[in-house]
Amino acid sequence: MSVYVVLVNYNGWRDTVECLESVFRSDLPGFRVVVCDNGSRDGSLDRIESWARENARLSAMGKTPFARYRRSEAESGGIHEESAPLVLIDCGDNLGFAGGNNVALRYALSRGDLDYAWLLNNDTVVAPDAMRRMVHRLEESGGSGLCGSTLLHYEASDRVQALGGGWYCKWLGLAWHLGRLGRWPARVERGRVEHRMSYPVGASLMASRDFIDAVGLMCEEYFLFFEELDWVLRAKGAFALCWAPESLVYHKVGASIGTSSNPARKSAVCDYWNARNRIFFTRRFFPEALPTVYLLLFGTLVTRLLLGRWSRAAMIARVLTGREGE
Repeated sequence: MSVYVVLVNYNGWRDTVECLESVFRSDLPGFRVVVCDNGSRDGSLDRIESWARENARLSAMGKTPFARYRRSEAESGGIHEESAPLVLIDCGDNLGFAGGNNVALRYALSRGDLDYAWLLNNDTVVAPDAMRRMVHRLEESGGSGLCGSTLLHYEASDRVQALGGGWYCKWLGLAWHLGRLGRWPARVERGRVEHRMSYPVGASLMASRDFIDAVGLMCEEYFLFFEELDWVLRAKGAFALCWAPESLVYHKVGASIGTSSNPARKSAVCDYWNARNRIFFTRRFFPEALPTVYLLLFGTLVTRLLLGRWSRAAMIARVLTGREGE
């Protein structure tokens, strides 16, 4: 069995190294880690390479601790004989969440030995048995294609960010993480969570090879947000979703893109892609819900005006009127 762990890095080598330190303490054998760098300008790949050269655990896992490729080399499978535990890929540009993950998935698929792909945010730290718990849940569930972890807050490890995934309301174009604001450990029925789950949260998402072969790679038209939900809907119910409660992942939440539930703290990047993709996704899958989604986005615009974020309000107005490229 072969698991590929995929991290996308963008100007966040410190977070990525901390994440790698935890991943390489995992108790599941037979995994490899692929880091795709989305055009970082802080020397991320060189920093991560330096860390890899000095890491004794990596050196003990293979003849060479790491391999490094350009995007075109990686997507064709790299060097056939290469079996480094860590693969670094220079994507050459910022391809977004889906684009960066897809480069790694193409590498793994070209190698021909992929069984599971664990898409993991680089601003996370994982428990040693987190990967094994997800593989076990997918294998025991039978027919599941995607599995989520228990996401806990990095700074407050007893606070839940999400129990596996989220619930999506098409009429509002909004999603809520299951178990959000709850405490961990908690007595929660796994079946009930899985029944309510619309999608697994992409901060820690494991996909089976069967799912990827049947559904294809992630849609790169989003850049950020909605990619997981799009993936699920494209599967058209052919695969169930599951949750591995004991797979614990500690998430710094929005370290790279400035996500926040507080409108005053949201970054411009977060505001733009959230508004743009709520419309794009709704138009693609639930066009009957466009009127209410537009109405709520108008409310978002008003909120930005009340906060004195004039340029942000103007940006959302351009999105609403289809003039975001101006």
